[in-house]
Amino acid sequence: CIAVYLCTEGTAAVQCNTMSCAGGEEAADMMMCRCASCGVAEDGNINIKLKKCNACHSVRYCSVECQKEHRPQHKAECKKRAADMRDESLFKQPESSHLGDCQICCLPLSIDHKKTSLTACCTKMICNGCLMFNLIRERKEKLEPKCVFCRKKSFLTGKESELLFNKRIEANDPNALRKMGTIYGAQGNFAKSMEFLTKAAKLGDAESHYQLGMMYGNRLHLSAGKDMKKARYHLEEAAIAGHPEARLQLGIVEVENKRMDRAVKHFII
Repeated sequence: CIAVYLCTEGTAAVQCNTMSCAGGEEAADMMMCRCASCGVAEDGNINIKLKKCNACHSVRYCSVECQKEHRPQHKAECKKRAADMRDESLFKQPESSHLGDCQICCLPLSIDHKKTSLTACCTKMICNGCLMFNLIRERKEKLEPKCVFCRKKSFLTGKESELLFNKRIEANDPNALRKMGTIYGAQGNFAKSMEFLTKAAKLGDAESHYQLGMMYGNRLHLSAGKDMKKARYHLEEAAIAGHPEARLQLGIVEVENKRMDRAVKHFII
């Protein structure tokens, strides 16, 4: 199927013979077959490849120049579409909490931190039930105590634990990075704490996002606008991943901003 339609200025016709413009596709999909600025269609034969707008994903461009030229016309629509997409992700009910599942029994980990443990050797989150069951089994069968996940010996010296922990940090393990960030934070070294937490957050660790959000919200030496923008971003990332405390904080912020409809959505989730 070949779709023929006018380009943005309405002065020229563009033919698109890509698969995405097959009969029955909606107009929005057809618009994605051409550059939103100059109207050129994607064509593999002459090496014309269109790239989506990074913010709204609703239009495509053949070059950076076309994107810059079309920006004044697209800016308002792009901003609205990006905000709608963000809200769609933000107010979607998470499938589980940010902690995920136990690495042994595959059941959801409790949001009560007292009921889960972080192994010192491999930095895995394990529920206390699995740890206790493994301990009882080892004592009953008179086995050498080992980690329930990686099977390394459980009783490590301080140097051995530190060595294994440093290896997990070098491997960019988000749990290890977050733990180190928490340690630095407890010591009052917030610069190093934020460095490690930021690394863990970039790897998708929701708890690190939450801690960063709270830290940015309390750092008064930053300008208020920049501070709160970063705080809100990290809290939203944590909430999207299923962090209940981050969701609560966002609800409180919306109440303070008199946006009760958004606050209610956060509190319900």
